[in-house]
Amino acid sequence: MSNKHEIEEELAAAESRLATLCKSENEDQFSGGETVTIQPTCGDEMQSLREECSQLRIILEAMEASED
Repeated sequence: MSNKHEIEEELAAAESRLATLCKSENEDQFSGGETVTIQPTCGDEMQSLREECSQLRIILEAMEASED
């Protein structure tokens, strides 16, 4: 089992990657002046990262609860 610090680092990295993908999607969407049909190019990876972040937060919450 990873220690709390390692899990926090994993969470920060996943959140950073997710933010980068979201920003990338937004920039691609608004790069032209025409009406655009939104077609996510990183949807699966973004969903996977959201799930990973959620699971890591749950683990951290459980660790914090066990310390009390």
